[in-house]
Amino acid sequence: MVETTAQAALQQTGVRLTPQRLAIAAVLAQTGKETSAQELYERVRKKHAYIGRATVFRSLDTLVTAGLAQRLERPGHVSAYVWCEPGHHHHLICTTCRTVEDLDEEAVAPLAETIARQRGFRVDHATLDFYGECRTCSSRARSSLPRLRGRVRVGAAHRART
Repeated sequence: MVETTAQAALQQTGVRLTPQRLAIAAVLAQTGKETSAQELYERVRKKHAYIGRATVFRSLDTLVTAGLAQRLERPGHVSAYVWCEPGHHHHLICTTCRTVEDLDEEAVAPLAETIARQRGFRVDHATLDFYGECRTCSSRARSSLPRLRGRVRVGAAHRART
């Protein structure tokens, strides 16, 4: 199923279909998380031992150029990649579990309108990646915090801001 989805997307964008590119695209699409080129290479090699590291890098560049993948930045300026369905959108990236969710343009359009209204700047194109914790990781973290009893002391720095 994922391979046919990747194949259809590759065909739709006019990217030349090769068995290697299809295998790489299918694994990236299946991952559902941001993944480095090295991690992708290791996953692809499990089923396709003949695919080389350089092929993975070249294919990722091709997928990014075609709009089927996006390059993201991990801490330490390491590139990671995520599969993208055709069409303009943004991303919500969980820094805990590395899950990536698409965020439709409608969610970001009010920000562009505010920028235009307040700054007089016409936004032609925007690429926004929001980094934080997804709902699952956030609720997991909250449930593992110890419950505080009584009042919580507010520090001087917080009082100074209020």
